[in-house]
Amino acid sequence: MIEKKVKDTIEKYKLISKKDKVVVAASGGKDSSVVLYLLKNLGYNVSALFIDLGIGNYSKKNRENIIKFCEKEKIKLNIVSFKEEFGYSLCYIRDILKEKDRNMKACTVCGILRRYLLNKKAREMKADKIVTGHNLDDEAQAILMNLFKANTNVSARLGPMVGVVKDKKLIPRIKPLYFVSEEEVKEFSMKKKFPVLYDKCPCVVEAYRNHVRNLLNEYEKKNKGTKENIVLSFLDILPSLRKKYSGELNYCKKCGEPSSGDVCNKCLLMKRLTL
Repeated sequence: MIEKKVKDTIEKYKLISKKDKVVVAASGGKDSSVVLYLLKNLGYNVSALFIDLGIGNYSKKNRENIIKFCEKEKIKLNIVSFKEEFGYSLCYIRDILKEKDRNMKACTVCGILRRYLLNKKAREMKADKIVTGHNLDDEAQAILMNLFKANTNVSARLGPMVGVVKDKKLIPRIKPLYFVSEEEVKEFSMKKKFPVLYDKCPCVVEAYRNHVRNLLNEYEKKNKGTKENIVLSFLDILPSLRKKYSGELNYCKKCGEPSSGDVCNKCLLMKRLTL
C-alpha cells in the first residue's frame, strides 16, 4: 500500500526520473529512512545526506542508526555537522539566541540552518533533486500553521514539489511520502525493523507545530480523513497561490547562496550570535 502511494505520487507529480541523481535528507528517523528504502527499491539513484545537529545523545543515536541503515542497504552516506559548518551545535546556537531573543525557537533555528546546508551540500554532490521525509501529517500541519499565522506566501512553497522559483543554485525539493500518513510510515518502519528512534526530537516540545499536531490528531480521531481532506483542498488552490507569489530570487550578498532578500536568513541568524 505504502509503496503504491509513493510510486503514484512520483508519477502523478513527475517528481523524479530514473536519470536523476537523488539526495535524501536522512535524519536517521522513520520518515527519511522509509523514503530512502522505498526509492532505492524502486530503482532510483539515491544517496543519503545526514546533518548532525549536535543535540546530545539524540543526534548521536540518530547518527549511529543512519550509518547502520545505509551500510545494510548499501546506500552511500554523506555526513556533515552544524559544529563543523557553523562552529557551534544547534543547542549552543539556540541557547545564545534565546538569551538575545526569547521568540527564537529551536525549530526555527534548525529549519533555517538545515535548509541552507541541505541545498548547499546537495548542490556540491551534483544532485538533481533533494528528497525530504515529509508525510501527509506534516503537510496538513504546515497548511494549518500558515493559515493560522496568515502566512499565505509561505504556503505557496508547499506541495509535493517544493518552491515557486527555479534557479541553478537551488536544488528542487520533493516529498514522495506526501500522501502517506505518519502512522503508515511508522508501521512500515517497525515491520521492516529499521534502526530508528521513534521518539520526537527533544526540542519539539516548545514548537508551535506541536500544538497544531495535537489539534489535528484529535480531529482525525473524531473525523477520519481530516488530514487528507486538508491537503487535497489545499492542492486545489496551490496553482493560484504560486501564480500570485512567484517572486524573484536573489543571491545573498554575504555567502552567495539563494535568498529572498539581500542577505539570507542563515547569515542574518549567524550575525545575531555576535551582536
